[in-house]
Amino acid sequence: MIALLLVCAGAQAESAKRILDKAAATVSNPGGVQAHFQMISKQFGTTSGEIAIKGNKFHATTPDATIWFDGKTQWTYMKGNDEVNISNPTEAQLQAINPYNFINIYKKGYKLTSKEVDNSYEVHLVSTDNNHRIQEMYIIVDKNSYHPTHVKMKQKDKWSTFVISQLKTTTLNDGLFIFNSKDFPSAEIIDLR
Repeated sequence: MIALLLVCAGAQAESAKRILDKAAATVSNPGGVQAHFQMISKQFGTTSGEIAIKGNKFHATTPDATIWFDGKTQWTYMKGNDEVNISNPTEAQLQAINPYNFINIYKKGYKLTSKEVDNSYEVHLVSTDNNHRIQEMYIIVDKNSYHPTHVKMKQKDKWSTFVISQLKTTTLNDGLFIFNSKDFPSAEIIDLR
């Protein structure tokens, strides 16, 4: 009986990994992807915007801020105070702001389970490492397209949910992921690196 339970648990984890592998493939288009998102968080509030991703680069816009990340350097423009903060974020910091970090995060250090809910798969990730910034995560994946539609993550006992819609593959220019000071001539630049 115990052996049967272990085999079933292993098969479920494999199924969850296969689901996330397919979902990651849909958002890992070499030319890039774009989507609309809404973030709901007690810690950070509620906002919505657009995100573009290409490899490990991303560009996100919300009513209050614009973020560019070229794979190493991040520029964050805060519209309210006309200020740009420049930093080299850690992997943990990136996980907190990029809902697509699940593309790589699930591959190491997480126990995976999955179940079917209506026309979607719900994949539950639980960290096996107490040092992970994200200790628990749920990813909802559409059964037909394998597009992720919701990413819910727990950080420091607080949950944030990203609702993702209008996901489409495209070809993005690498310049999209780099801040251009000419576009914000009056902005104060604060280099935090």
